[in-house]
Amino acid sequence: MDDQRKAYAAALGAVACWSTVAAAFKLTLAHIGSDALVVYSAAAALVFLGTVTLVTGSLREFRRWTTVDVVRSATLGALNPFLYYLVLFKAYDLLPAHQAQPLNFAWPVVLVALSAILLRQRIRALSYAALAISFSGVVIIATGGNPLSFTLSDPLGVALALGSTVVWALYWLYSASDRRDPVNRLAANFAFGLAYVVLYAAVSGRLEWPSAAAAAGSVYIGLMEMGLGFVFWLRALKLSRTTAEVGNLIYLTPFLSLMVIAVVVGERIGPPTWIGLVLIVAGIVAQNRFGQAPLRA
Repeated sequence: MDDQRKAYAAALGAVACWSTVAAAFKLTLAHIGSDALVVYSAAAALVFLGTVTLVTGSLREFRRWTTVDVVRSATLGALNPFLYYLVLFKAYDLLPAHQAQPLNFAWPVVLVALSAILLRQRIRALSYAALAISFSGVVIIATGGNPLSFTLSDPLGVALALGSTVVWALYWLYSASDRRDPVNRLAANFAFGLAYVVLYAAVSGRLEWPSAAAAAGSVYIGLMEMGLGFVFWLRALKLSRTTAEVGNLIYLTPFLSLMVIAVVVGERIGPPTWIGLVLIVAGIVAQNRFGQAPLRA
């Protein structure tokens, strides 16, 4: 098998992992609080990522890290997994999975806006049109298909789902220029993030002992969402001739995820969700084609 076919296989592996996690979030949250779920899933991800660094022999890179590198990982860990998953899991706790998932997928839209604000990047007219398309999809989903009512289905849940996109976009911007080994960097981020979330959950009294179902769900989420999915994706990017050749496969994720949610969780996926998601993805595709902010996991 040549490298490009391996890249496609790895990218599809990432899509397969990420397409199942929204359903896993919702099912597991029925057995454990959202904050405790972050603790156990991040712990599972850290064990997996640490094992990968050992098996691949990349562990020795840590010896070359400077104090600046360590501080950077401590900062990135505060964004992901700590703040990002605290916000995201709480959103899933409040909203139906079929609503939280596409709202969270709108993060590239936020990335473009933050790039313009924080990095002073110039946005083309076509980019504004693409942003408007995606934003209309967000409004349709957030209002349950009644955009003219200006009434949100669950104001706090919607705010948290959209807030998670801001956190992830900030994480992307801060980590985009980081040239360290990506798996090592992610493992270090999770080491710091896990320490933060354990301390937070303990101080807030939200650290609970998981049931068997909660433990199984946490491990699954840690592996598929936070660990294996990213390892697959990083390998796809490394092997592919261009990012675009595998990047387009990511657009399968939200649609497959909705199908998994419908079958596994039993949620009815109404027309507003499908229409809103199509608009969000259409805007992102247009932005990637005519704008300057490529989609990257």
